[in-house]
Amino acid sequence: MEAVLDVIAAICIFLGALLSLAAGVALVRFPDLLTRMHAATKPQILGLLLILIGCALSLRTTVDITTLVLVGVFQLATAPVAAYMVGRAAYRDGQARSDLLILDELNDKDERP
Repeated sequence: MEAVLDVIAAICIFLGALLSLAAGVALVRFPDLLTRMHAATKPQILGLLLILIGCALSLRTTVDITTLVLVGVFQLATAPVAAYMVGRAAYRDGQARSDLLILDELNDKDERP
């Protein structure tokens, strides 16, 4: 049974590493801040969660699993908020390329703080 859990843990860690690598490559390849921001949050968070699951399957102690769950929860709570704030600040500063926006919902709103 332990060998099966170790194989599943290795697969989760490998897939998580691939998703994190894809997020890093997308940060270099994407053309503007908003698409880079999307690439930095979506696959990176899923990759981190897969790595945390793989570590939890590998470690199998209550203290370690609790710590890994806390890391995952805090990442799920903070990464979308940080991405939202960076995107909003970039839009206000005029760094968002309007030719790449399909729908500009902030254009009609008053952006004064």
